[in-house]
Amino acid sequence: MPASRHDELPVALIERMAQILKILAHPHRLRLIDILQRRREAPVHELTEAVGLPQAAVSHHLSLLRRVGLVRCSRRGKESWYAVDDDRPLFILECIRRHGGKR
Repeated sequence: MPASRHDELPVALIERMAQILKILAHPHRLRLIDILQRRREAPVHELTEAVGLPQAAVSHHLSLLRRVGLVRCSRRGKESWYAVDDDRPLFILECIRRHGGKR
């Protein structure tokens, strides 16, 4: 029998999604995901310029996003490049774009 859309969600899934939503519940991290979505990937120095924060702060936010698997990092020479590694935040951003200004 196929699962209904109203079946109870497994506790492990709810806990994992709560962890991801908690990480995303910060304006700078949402902004970083938004920038990475539009640019596909970017080095830390470009992200630092784009959000207007010190590099240490941007690196901290990226580290949190990476820890929960939302972004991935690759090294190119001395630079770290980041890209979105999970589509779920992109759906959240799309909901914000469509419904964020509505009351």
